[in-house]
Amino acid sequence: MMPRDECLKVLARHHTDQIVIPVYQAAFEWRVIKPEALTYLGVGAMGQASSHGLGMALGRPDKRVIVIDGDGSLLMNLGSLVTIAQVAPANLVHFVCQNNTYEANGGHPIPGAGKVSFAGFARAAGIEQVYEFDDLADFDARIGAVLNQQGPVFVVLKVVAGASYPQDWSVIHSAKLRAEFAAALSKA
Repeated sequence: MMPRDECLKVLARHHTDQIVIPVYQAAFEWRVIKPEALTYLGVGAMGQASSHGLGMALGRPDKRVIVIDGDGSLLMNLGSLVTIAQVAPANLVHFVCQNNTYEANGGHPIPGAGKVSFAGFARAAGIEQVYEFDDLADFDARIGAVLNQQGPVFVVLKVVAGASYPQDWSVIHSAKLRAEFAAALSKA
């Protein structure tokens, strides 16, 4: 298992001008690790990160879109994987941070914790480029090649909580961040 924030730091080193859609705990961490205007914060719409990512990828086929989802969140919208596989956006990379809990809602276990395979869900949906990482050094060594593949790409990161990050919901939900994202997207 890998500390989620350390995974995000690895990802941040490979991030250039991609649109990033992080949710919940990953959103708070990403805002500190890589504060970029092209970060779309879908916090408050549990289960919708994959759909937001798909819409963004289809709407902006010229931009790479990276979704940083949670396992509990994805469980609420598994059908999106089938749609993603069917539409097959070449510019979509979907990360799922699997810690087997609804971390943002008190750390309660997800249904099927320790039994379900998110990589299996993605493969069964028809996504061909599927990866699982539970070792940070392996993730660091391979992430560049994974990010350069034609999508859709689905990546499971088996994580534990890392360092503590500020959880300021007023920032995450701020009109200012939405306006900054809209302005950055129109220029990108």
